Amino acid sequence: MSRYLLFTDLDGCLLDSDTYSFDEAKPALEALRAEEIPVILVSGKTRAEMEPLRERLGHQAPFIVENGAAVYVPLETFEFAPERSRRRSSYHVIELGTPYALLRDVLRQIEEAVGTPLQGFGDLSVEEVMATTGLPREDALRSMLREFDEPFLVNGPPKLIEEICRQIVTRGLNWTRGGRFFHLTGNNDKGRAAELLLRCYKRQRRLQDPPEDVETIGIGDSLNDLPLLLTVDHPVLVQKPDGSYDQDINLPNLIRAPGIGPAGWSRAVMDLLRQAAEEPAHNRSINIQIR
Repeated sequence: MSRYLLFTDLDGCLLDSDTYSFDEAKPALEALRAEEIPVILVSGKTRAEMEPLRERLGHQAPFIVENGAAVYVPLETFEFAPERSRRRSSYHVIELGTPYALLRDVLRQIEEAVGTPLQGFGDLSVEEVMATTGLPREDALRSMLREFDEPFLVNGPPKLIEEICRQIVTRGLNWTRGGRFFHLTGNNDKGRAAELLLRCYKRQRRLQDPPEDVETIGIGDSLNDLPLLLTVDHPVLVQKPDGSYDQDINLPNLIRAPGIGPAGWSRAVMDLLRQAAEEPAHNRSINIQIR
C-alpha cells in the first residue's frame, strides 16, 4: 500500500481548530505509519511552527508551508535532489512564494487604495495574535516568523472584500481564505506545491523494481485547500466546527467526511485504508465510501 500518498491540511483537519490537538487522529496516523504511507503536511503555518509539530507527530516526510510557498524535503527522502531546490540545514528546499517584505508593502498599498485599515500579521502584537488565534505565546511567536505569506483581517461588507481581492489580483499576486484570516500570497498555492512534490515521488517510484504508480489523497476544510483538493485523485472535505462544509468547495468526486476536525479526518483515513486493503492486489485503487 506504499504506492499511496496522503496530503493533509492541519488546522481544522488533522489538528482541532480550537485546541490544536491531534489526539483523535492518532489511531489513523498509526495505521498510516504501519502501511508506510507518507503523510505530507500542507499548511498555512510557517516553517518555525511546523518543525516542533513534526517532532510531536514523529513526522519524517516532506512538508509544505505558508500555503504552498515553500516545500521542505528531508535530505534522505529521495535518491536525488529535487529540481529548483537548494540545501538548507537538513532539507532540500524549493521556494515558490513571494518575499514577505514585498507582500507587506503591497498590503499597505491596497489599504490606501480602498481607504480601509487592513490588519496584517505584521501589524499585530504577540498578545493580539494569541487572542485572535488561540495560540499559546511560544506558538504565536513562531507563527509570526513569516517568510512568504501575509495573513490579514478584513472587517467590512462583501463589496469591500471583493475590491480588496481585485486589488490583489491586479498587482499580480494571489489571495486565499483560511479559517480565521484572508491570506495575501505570491503566485503559489497548495496545489502547485503538491504537484511538484508528487513529481518527485513519481520519479522515485520509477527507480523501484518493479516501478509503482502513485495514487493521492488530499484532506482539507477551507477555500485555501481547494487547489490541493483539485490536484489529488481522492479529495476529502472535513466538517467545520459547526458541522457544516465549506460551501465554496464543491467538486464532482468530493468525499465529505462525516466528522469535525481530526475526528472526521480519522474516519476518512480509516475508511480509505480499509477499502484499499480489500481491493485485489492487481487492481488496488481507493474508492472511499463513507458509511
